Amino acid sequence: MIDVLRAWGGLGRLPLSDCADAGLINRTFLAGDPPVYVVQQVNPLFRPEVHDDIDAVTTHLAARGMATPRLLRTDSGALCALDEEGAAWRVMDFVPGVTVHRVDSPSRARAAGALVARFHRAVDDLDWDYHHVRLGAHDTALHMSRLDATVQEGEARAVADGILDLWRTWSGRLDGPARHAHGDLKISNLRFSTDGEGLCLLDLDTLSRQPIDVELGDAWRSWCNPVGEDGTDTFLDLDLLGAAVTGYRSERQFEAGDRIALGGAVERIALELAARFCRDVVEDSYFGWNATKFSSRAAHNLFRARGQLNLARSARSHRGDIERALGG
Repeated sequence: MIDVLRAWGGLGRLPLSDCADAGLINRTFLAGDPPVYVVQQVNPLFRPEVHDDIDAVTTHLAARGMATPRLLRTDSGALCALDEEGAAWRVMDFVPGVTVHRVDSPSRARAAGALVARFHRAVDDLDWDYHHVRLGAHDTALHMSRLDATVQEGEARAVADGILDLWRTWSGRLDGPARHAHGDLKISNLRFSTDGEGLCLLDLDTLSRQPIDVELGDAWRSWCNPVGEDGTDTFLDLDLLGAAVTGYRSERQFEAGDRIALGGAVERIALELAARFCRDVVEDSYFGWNATKFSSRAAHNLFRARGQLNLARSARSHRGDIERALGG
């Protein structure tokens, strides 16, 4: 690690420490005390070209007056550096503030919605073709097909059947217009001030063009389920959803087609994630797991698949309430 970080000469004077709020994908450190930079070893899921996308979007955001972490170029002007094993490392500005892992109140949901709307408004006029594209990331029909083919027996097949049955009767839009999107709006990827205001978006590896119902369906699936992904008694909290919608609309209005599509968005994305968790019960290869609570990755993934299926069922039962919240 030390060798590759010499590409940024200024880092040599700063102490490195572990990041308490690090995610599961990239290896993350803080440079400076107090922190000045975030230093990351980038997961090989993301090719080095992803940094061209991050630089283009954050440059545009900064020009529009939005707070955003920016990449620190190496002494030679590169956006990242490769270590001896070919892994990419990057350095970004540290944005002071608060990271939360659960939406704790309607006011938090409202602030989150407003921040995402400001981001969407700021990038509306961005002219950029993404260099790093994750093909099929939200091809829900493909995820369902893979689930059906992979999971053949046992408890996992019973859960798979529940997912597939709900999917067959789902109604909504699959191919809406693609727009600039963050791509992974779980609440821990939003940065807040100490008084609860939304500051900026973090973890920008998933920037892409997506339909707004994919973008916000994933966000609301994360924000408006108070139980989180490690429970099975999951449900859609309509107070949190209503606050998130109100916050978004305070900064940017939905188009008529958006409101129609967003009615089924949480259900769709919850089913998609349930399918991915359930498939990994058999493949046992992708998602991290908690060894202190579960006997295996497969057991943890089966538990999470049940939770997301129950969330999808809750969203289905509240479809009319969601559409009313969006149409007011």
